[in-house]
Amino acid sequence: MEKIRIKLSDIAHIRNFANIFAKYTSVELDLQQGRYIVDAKSPMGIYVLDLLKPVDFIIHSEDGDVIGSIMDDVKDWIVEA
Repeated sequence: MEKIRIKLSDIAHIRNFANIFAKYTSVELDLQQGRYIVDAKSPMGIYVLDLLKPVDFIIHSEDGDVIGSIMDDVKDWIVEA
């Protein structure tokens, strides 16, 4: 499992983010903010979060190649802790 802090700042980012990560069908990807956890591949789920604040992006995989590929795809949204 890998956890990264990200920021999605507008509707276009949310749509683009969900579309990019929808291709990872064999990996569970979540967004967590406080006690809320939503599917990172679901734009509707993402909208329930307070997107004025960063969220945690959680990759549920132990496969280094998959994690590396996902990290490359998420790099534009990563923020400092």
